[in-house]
Amino acid sequence: MGGSELENLARPTSARPTTVLFAEVGSPPRDPAATDDALQGSVARYLQVLGQAAELSGGRVLHTHTQGVLALFSTPDAAAAAAARMHAYAQTLTPDQPKLDVRIGFHAGPVAQRNDDIFGDTVNLALKIAEEAKDGQILTSHDTASSLAPAVQELVRPARGQKCELLLGNLEWRNAVNQIVAARKTALQPRAVLRLSCRGTAVVRRREGDSALIGRDPGCDLCVEGIAVSRRHCVIVRRDAGFVLRDQSTNGTYVTVTGQPEVRVQAKELPLGRCGVIALGEPAMATDAAVRYACEILP
Repeated sequence: MGGSELENLARPTSARPTTVLFAEVGSPPRDPAATDDALQGSVARYLQVLGQAAELSGGRVLHTHTQGVLALFSTPDAAAAAAARMHAYAQTLTPDQPKLDVRIGFHAGPVAQRNDDIFGDTVNLALKIAEEAKDGQILTSHDTASSLAPAVQELVRPARGQKCELLLGNLEWRNAVNQIVAARKTALQPRAVLRLSCRGTAVVRRREGDSALIGRDPGCDLCVEGIAVSRRHCVIVRRDAGFVLRDQSTNGTYVTVTGQPEVRVQAKELPLGRCGVIALGEPAMATDAAVRYACEILP
């Protein structure tokens, strides 16, 4: 593998809007009668339920550290619902489990990703906010709080510095989850997930504002080789509850929506149907490098 190829593998993807949440678990109280394995087991159990709460709220758990869970969400409202659900789940642990502190912070902004690592000021600020939270607190930045749904903002109060606290009494976590989820349902339009695959490589786009650039250039989101393929051949962007393909190539893009005839798109846009095939620069029948796509509408 050449030096330029190694550089491309190490190059972070372009930054895109993401809400980063970090939930930190405090160390268990030291019990002289308890073994180290038992104490570590308590922490592991907490981390397990925090991860489950994040995924149930639509998040993606990127890392589970020794004392915390790092998760990514498409919106601040989803992160707020996950944070409330995390506290609710932590309270359901059996009485024989020692009670551990749970401190949560989240922040929304641009995030660059390389493989399974994320970078940028958004990540650093989310971690810092979580470190400043106390047991039972959910903290976020002032800017992130201002982008929450109006019904969720009613649960927010200013905290020290430029931070805000999602103010919920410990006995109200389950009600808070229901309230936040209801607010999200009224604020959000139906969402679509885009899935692309070509020659064993898969790309998924599920966040608001996501796009997928396809072409011969190694920096594209989906790199496709071919003599008829332009370096930055076409881009797929989210529009309303679906996706639109925008051709920017020399030879055009051939799109086949399942059940319909193939259409050539040249310097124009075409709304994508539910699923089908995208061929770059030549008809699908003439290439073995066609891209399969699927647009899944989420409830």
